[in-house]
Amino acid sequence: MPTIKTKDGTEIYYKDWGTGQPILFSHGWPLSADMWDAQMLFFAERGYRAVAFDRRGFGRSGQPWGGYDYDTMADDIAALIDTLGLRDVVLVGFSMGGGDVTRTLARHGADRVAKLALVSAVTPIFGKTADHDGPDPSFFDALKAGIVKDRAQFLDDFNPVFYGTNKGMTVSQGVFKQTLQIALMASIKATVDCATAFAETDFRPDMHKIDVPTLVVHGDADQVVPFEATGKLAAEMIRGATLKVYPGAPHAIPTTHADRLNADLLAFIEG
Repeated sequence: MPTIKTKDGTEIYYKDWGTGQPILFSHGWPLSADMWDAQMLFFAERGYRAVAFDRRGFGRSGQPWGGYDYDTMADDIAALIDTLGLRDVVLVGFSMGGGDVTRTLARHGADRVAKLALVSAVTPIFGKTADHDGPDPSFFDALKAGIVKDRAQFLDDFNPVFYGTNKGMTVSQGVFKQTLQIALMASIKATVDCATAFAETDFRPDMHKIDVPTLVVHGDADQVVPFEATGKLAAEMIRGATLKVYPGAPHAIPTTHADRLNADLLAFIEG
């Protein structure tokens, strides 16, 4: 399997399909690069180089005990970009992955980055604070407790909320089964620690450092990362950002709205 080795020795698995301008996809919690297959295939068939990686602790990457903070995960992405020699790259982050591509830009600069797309992302800040009305800390405490107690059942129960099938969205049972299979490949330590990371990390200072064209895509029926507390604010804070809101769409729009998302990403990249 193709991997790179980070500065702390962790092996990061990646897929690298096609040739042309590179698009680097960062996955959500608790998934892997496989969540991007609909996008990877679409863009590789259209003359782009589609790259997706498994975050440390997830999928086929190494499972170190630590390093599940956004600075380290951004350094992992920068190492991947450097090792593969990517230039003029479009960064696309979903959910938790929106945080690490944003932090990559803020921490490492935009010399090799052409554009940024944030899809159902946790940016600029997810959890509730004194000056932000996000989900209460008790929500994240319950999430982590559920993972520790019975990870398989907790994640199985999470699927209807993730895909919005509890609110009328339709996906196949195969999608549910694949999602659970991917999620259970992850380290339980990484799964818990990353929940802490996206609950507590404040990306608001990073927003003002973004100086590349940015697309923000979010469903207004997202039950996992509520639009009003995240995507709406991100689009307001990032200079010149374009916002696309999908009416009635859930969190997992790379799957539930794959055709629309692919078309919007293509128009953004080519625009």
